[in-house]
Amino acid sequence: MRQIILMTGISLDGYIAGPDGEIDWHVVDDAVNRHANDETRGVGAFLQGRVTYGVMEDFWSTVDTGADTTADPDAQMLADFAGIWRDTPKYVYSRTLQRVGANATIVREVVPEEVAALKAAEGADLLLGGARLAATFLAHDLVDAYSIYVHPVRIGRGVPLFPERDGGAVPLRLKSTHTFDNGVVHLRYARP
Repeated sequence: MRQIILMTGISLDGYIAGPDGEIDWHVVDDAVNRHANDETRGVGAFLQGRVTYGVMEDFWSTVDTGADTTADPDAQMLADFAGIWRDTPKYVYSRTLQRVGANATIVREVVPEEVAALKAAEGADLLLGGARLAATFLAHDLVDAYSIYVHPVRIGRGVPLFPERDGGAVPLRLKSTHTFDNGVVHLRYARP
């Protein structure tokens, strides 16, 4: 059975984004980009909320159009992820969207039984992104693993990765760590 992996970047104090959704505090360089591309390459699908999907679709669907990727390594890295983005199926959880781009499907509600069926289907693991959608999946106990990029910054307030919840501790097992020269640390956790 495939897993649902929550993949995101966070500040050291646990925020996915600032109070207005800003992520300009992310510390990203070539090594982090390459790692993130490798993490997403070959996944079965992206599971995203409306806001995250909109930002991703607006940028990644056309970022490499007309770019000379042979002369510019940064353009090649962008083109690499743009290809991953376009080729990977996307499930967009939204009550309001009427249309989505190519290779995307609108899902109106997070229904645990439907998510279980998606996990049971053939294919590779599913990557979950977006603060509100992640909170809903966490509330339904639907997240199997975590791929977290911890950025070396405190932002003080914003959108927390883990909203408050009842139900006690959720034990996790550390699977791997990777420290980048720029201070970002990638953590991979899974359920025991």
